[in-house]
Order: sequence, then structure tokens, then C-alpha cells
Amino acid sequence: MLRLFAERRAPGAFTVYGFAVAGVVLIADQSSKFWVLGMLNLDAGGPGSRIQVFDPWFNLTMVWNRGISFGLFQANSLVQRLVLVVVSLVIAGLLTHWMFQASRRLQATAFAMIIGGAIGNVIDRFSHGAVVDFLDFSGLYFPYVFNVADAAISLGVAVMILDMVLCRNR
Repeated sequence: MLRLFAERRAPGAFTVYGFAVAGVVLIADQSSKFWVLGMLNLDAGGPGSRIQVFDPWFNLTMVWNRGISFGLFQANSLVQRLVLVVVSLVIAGLLTHWMFQASRRLQATAFAMIIGGAIGNVIDRFSHGAVVDFLDFSGLYFPYVFNVADAAISLGVAVMILDMVLCRNR
């Protein structure tokens, strides 16, 4: 199975595939946020509002994240938020450039997951001034609340590392 993902082809062979994966990540992220804000109205109770799902292991907990992953580097002013947006877009742009050159499916998958997640969080910053976080696994000793985009970015980085390890001699 991994051989399929590690197979080398001509540079750019996985560009369309990569954009499809990025699109799926972006749609899943924005749909889940629409569901949490619009359908569940989780924000109506204010930050920290919670819906118990599989308490205490997993709940939906509303958090407006003004920083980057795990709440680091809080951006409370418009200028700070714009810096985070610009940095996210530059990273997505670099990864898009690399995706046009990707010669392995695993490589394109990693780039695409990070691109889709980064753009999903940029959309939040533009539309809400902060990122919508709601997936709460704190009962499993993971103290952070995150969203689909954050998960895709983290998995994308892990897949990128896996690709480097599997294909370092190719």
C-alpha cells in the first residue's frame, strides 16, 4: 500500500490529485464550522460552550482561537491577524509551488492537507476575526481544542515526514 503512495513519477504528475485533496480538506473544514456555528449554534452560549458527546473523552467545545495552532502567538489586533493571514498564505503558496513539482502521491497528499487546512483557517480569520475551534479531546489528556483544518495541517506535516523517511534514498 505504501509503495503506491511512494511511487515516483514525473514532476507534477500529482498536481490535480493534490488540488482535489486540498479541496476536500477545505470543504470538510468549512462545512464542519458551518455546522457548529450555524446548525448547532454552539457559539450562542459564548466561548467555552460545550455539547457533551462522549463525555469525558470527546466533546464539542466552542473556542475562538486568535493565535496559531494550540493558541500560540495570540493575535489580538488587526495588524497581528493580518500578519498571521499573510504568513499562512505565503506557506500555502510555497506548498502549492512544490505541489506542482511533486513526484510522489504521498508528497502531494502532505502538501495538499497543509494547504487546505491553512486556507480554511485564513477564511475564518477573514470572516470571524479568529479561527473556530471545537473538537475537544481533553478527556484523553490532550488539553487543546482544535478543528478539521488544524488536524489536516498536523497530519500533513506527519505525512511529509513519513514521505521523507520512506523516500530519502529515491
